[in-house]
Amino acid sequence: MNRQDYLDRTREQLPLSRWEHTLRVVETAAILAERYEADKEKVDTAAILHDYCKFWTAEELIFAIKQYKLPQDLLLYNQELWHGPVASVVATKEFGIQDIDITNAIFYHTTGRPNMNLVEKIVFLADYIEPARKFPGVDAARQLAQKSLDEAIVLALKQTIQFLISCGQRVYPLTYDTLKSLTEHEDNI
Repeated sequence: MNRQDYLDRTREQLPLSRWEHTLRVVETAAILAERYEADKEKVDTAAILHDYCKFWTAEELIFAIKQYKLPQDLLLYNQELWHGPVASVVATKEFGIQDIDITNAIFYHTTGRPNMNLVEKIVFLADYIEPARKFPGVDAARQLAQKSLDEAIVLALKQTIQFLISCGQRVYPLTYDTLKSLTEHEDNI
């Protein structure tokens, strides 16, 4: 499969508004990949496929989580977290993508994970700061992204955790672990 195949197949899975979001994430990720000298093809592929399963039904996602033996604790948290891990497996099984940088970037684009690599960080952040996102603090994250991926991700994680807590939702442990891994040593940011 090639880039156009990924685009076509993803477009078939998404409503127009989410497709447009995906295109903005692809553009934002390309800018970040250029700035931080990341592998542009890996970033592009992961950005295209990151929301591939976003509009699958809860039943389809639960079935896939069980079938693919993904972490079962996902089911204890908001279903907004489910599509990334499922899409990472779909990328391998349906698209033949074997590159761990790409599949991890898809898997962890909503939660993050400790010791994310450059591709993962870029897709995570591009999804958070793409131009149509409008929420308190997003402009600060965009500005930080110009000088430091890690600082921008720390802010994004803090804001996400605060938002989830304010809504009475549980925060997935990897999100806390990601924040801790980025803030343990000040040299990281």
